[in-house]
Amino acid sequence: MKLAEALAERAEATRRVEQLRARVVSSARYQEGETPAEDAAQLLAEAGEVLDALETLIRRINRTNATVQMGPDGTLTDALARRDVLRLRHSVITAAADAAAGQGERGYGRQLRSELLMLSALPVAELRGRADDLAREIREVDVRIQRTNWEADLLE
Repeated sequence: MKLAEALAERAEATRRVEQLRARVVSSARYQEGETPAEDAAQLLAEAGEVLDALETLIRRINRTNATVQMGPDGTLTDALARRDVLRLRHSVITAAADAAAGQGERGYGRQLRSELLMLSALPVAELRGRADDLAREIREVDVRIQRTNWEADLLE
């Protein structure tokens, strides 16, 4: 099995657990004289089985991520950490540029000459350029990660 297939399977198992959780919660109590829509104990047992399989799958994915080398990016785990930090960095730079540009502020412009003028404490154009560079780098790292996901075999 390829790593990408295991990642898709992990996502499906996670969705299945959430669905089972919701069904357990809705069937956990019922009114006297009524019968519950579903057997909560059976659903809970099924959720336990899916969670056990999910744990095994996650362990294998993590083991693979820590082992697979991606050249200059290091291991797949290193590349994932790089992408996560790039995304956070992009978010911070974009938020700073938006704030400096006055986006989201009501009544940004002056109404009267006597009102105080709001000034930018940061270079908005420069920040937007940095955000664009970060977005490009995120895409490049993500493409390399996706390629590796489809090339790497899942470890036991």
